[in-house]
Amino acid sequence: MRTERLLIGAGKALAVIAILSWSLFPILFIAMSSLKPGQDIFAVPPKWLLAPTFKHYAELWRSWGVFFEGLLNSLLITVGATLLAIVASACAGYVYSRNSGRWLGASLLGLIIIRLIPPIVVTLPLFPIVNALGLSDTHLVLILLYATFFVSLGTVLMRTFMDQIPRELDEAASIDGASRMTILRKVIMPLAMPGVLAVAVFVIVFSWNEFLFAFIFTATKAKTAPLVISEMIGSIDGVDWGILFAAATVQLVPVLVFVVFMNRYLVAGLTAGSTKG
Repeated sequence: MRTERLLIGAGKALAVIAILSWSLFPILFIAMSSLKPGQDIFAVPPKWLLAPTFKHYAELWRSWGVFFEGLLNSLLITVGATLLAIVASACAGYVYSRNSGRWLGASLLGLIIIRLIPPIVVTLPLFPIVNALGLSDTHLVLILLYATFFVSLGTVLMRTFMDQIPRELDEAASIDGASRMTILRKVIMPLAMPGVLAVAVFVIVFSWNEFLFAFIFTATKAKTAPLVISEMIGSIDGVDWGILFAAATVQLVPVLVFVVFMNRYLVAGLTAGSTKG
């Protein structure tokens, strides 16, 4: 039995090491390559012990100012989409949590089905509509698209968290004269804050890294950081891998740090509804 337990433990350890290596190696390779001289990035055999250089970051600042404009656009769009998605998801989640009916159940199922549709399916039909409304190449169009894309998942998550809040609190606040919106804002939302943060994590990670919508609906004014990085790959002067890896690292670090600090809310969102208590 002891040998069997040791083998099982060793197998689990190897599995964890394999998963971590698969997940972390590309990130470490990009970050380390951004600190290497250009001629050493793809050296064979690889050179791991080198004095770090920040030349690529300095060159990124000098030659690709548009990348930092893209970072600012990504920040504005991400914040706007997150706030809009949270407000819409919280309102819808409260309705689904505190009401029941055949049509409500069917509409909730419809939200889940819509979430399964690939984005490219709805992107192309939306293009002429966006142009007709004059929203092309604006921050607003990406805010609306990103928030809309995650409202369905956000609604399901918020409903799950709000279901755990006793309805007696609603009734007590209603007896005191509070309206539905007041109950949602002052009673439900503070107690459902873990759900709000879980929704925020999903929307922020998606909005910060999204490429397809930005590629189709923006050109210059609302261009995001992932779009600028793709332009670096297709540069007519050839790919400067050091600058490219530096840009990828700068774009990666904020969302990576955010996810690490918000990890428990991300896990809460992924496991919402798996237990009952």
